Amino acid sequence: MRDELSDIFGPFIPEPSHEDPVKRAQIQMKRPLPKRFYTSVSVEAVETGYGIHLDGKSVKTPAKNPLSLPSREAADLVAAEWAAQHEVINPASMPVTKLANTAIDAVSKTVDEVAAEILRFAGTDLLCYRADGPQELVARQTARWDPVLAWLATAHGARLILAEGVIHQSQPAEALAAFERALTRHRDPFHLSALHVFTSLTGSAVLALALVEGEIDLDTAWSLAHLDEDWTIEHWGSDAEAEARREARYQEFAAAASLYFALQAQD
Repeated sequence: MRDELSDIFGPFIPEPSHEDPVKRAQIQMKRPLPKRFYTSVSVEAVETGYGIHLDGKSVKTPAKNPLSLPSREAADLVAAEWAAQHEVINPASMPVTKLANTAIDAVSKTVDEVAAEILRFAGTDLLCYRADGPQELVARQTARWDPVLAWLATAHGARLILAEGVIHQSQPAEALAAFERALTRHRDPFHLSALHVFTSLTGSAVLALALVEGEIDLDTAWSLAHLDEDWTIEHWGSDAEAEARREARYQEFAAAASLYFALQAQD
């Protein structure tokens, strides 16, 4: 019998709409979906891990792959998003599902490309570009960012060079090679997808790596990534629109962290 949910997401038509493979996949998930209502959501053991089922029918990704996760804990997170809806909506509005779809449909086929994108962030990392004033901001950057860079140098032998202002500073080839080696243990598509989210939302591959390796926690990573912005807000204030954008980005960041650490139960 034809799977009644196999057409939930419609035909998958690749559109090379962005040079970043992860963002390209996410763009492709934004198309409208037909409404389908369901009453139950369950997690079932399948050949590829733990699959999500709506009324007993397997959910598919936009590319028609089974929506399955390597660990039961991670699958439960995805199922919880579906359980809160009770009707099929665009998975792009469900951040954990969106990340799982991206890992399965895109990152699993472009692991080298996604890892290279993260490495490019390390070459221009947020933590390496320091203000030339005022002194209060300079001191804050030194006090809060330097320990993370020191950890990177000690833990992975990647010693990045600091720059003042916004003039590009090329990083030593040996430092980038060391950072690339550090990424090799995170090349599972699900792990790498989460790492890419952390990197792109913070502007720092160093913070992303420190987060997934337990050197800093979620809120510390987010705070360090917004150190300059928070200093500006302290002195000049903020506005509701900017706060809403930041909150939306934080929710995506937190969802990726939830999935990443739920996956550790499988490791």
